[in-house]
Amino acid sequence: MYTINDMPKPIDRELIEMLEKVETATVGHVLYDAFVGPGITPLIPDRRVAGTAVTLRLVHADSTLLHYLTKLVRPGDIILIDRCGDQRYACWGGGVTHAMKLAGVKAGIVDGPATDIADIRQLNLPVWSRGLSPVTTRLLDKFGALNVPVSIGGKIVHPGDAVLADECGILVLPPGEVRSIAQEALARQEREVGLIERLRSGEKLPDISGATKQVEAKIFAAGVENANLQSR
Repeated sequence: MYTINDMPKPIDRELIEMLEKVETATVGHVLYDAFVGPGITPLIPDRRVAGTAVTLRLVHADSTLLHYLTKLVRPGDIILIDRCGDQRYACWGGGVTHAMKLAGVKAGIVDGPATDIADIRQLNLPVWSRGLSPVTTRLLDKFGALNVPVSIGGKIVHPGDAVLADECGILVLPPGEVRSIAQEALARQEREVGLIERLRSGEKLPDISGATKQVEAKIFAAGVENANLQSR
């Protein structure tokens, strides 16, 4: 009926604070397989949160195990819910939002619809979902799995993974990779500040990035080839 595993080890606060300074799009320059697929979007704009993944698999209209989870969650957790393809029933609503907020949960990420958006916004608890639905789940006491590998937007998420979510997307990382990836991303963001300053001073983006050299080299090579053909 239910699979219930232990809560994962929380990721060190220092690593989470470092990760929250990173923009997901910065990591997207170098990592392509670490992201949840598009379509799961934020219900509250301008939020960036990072935390420890607590995973949940719910089937159809049964949210019994989600209600049970609200007594187990801890400050800093991010709840990721695999809805097994269901796009009709909203498992995350006002009551769950209040319970999770009071427990210190950082965010909810639902691969399916949510509801009660007014409560979500009033409590300022960031939630990512596949939109909204007025049709809600119920306490059917049938199925559910807690802290198992789940599929969120086509990305496999393990309990205890590090999660970073903002308006551009959702990044999932093994805890052991957080420091190196965050450091690389922050360095890239610092370099981007310098890039913006160069653009403001009048330089052109392709001259800075190298695109001018690449394109003009192709144009030159094509011109030489055409000239050789014409001389034959």
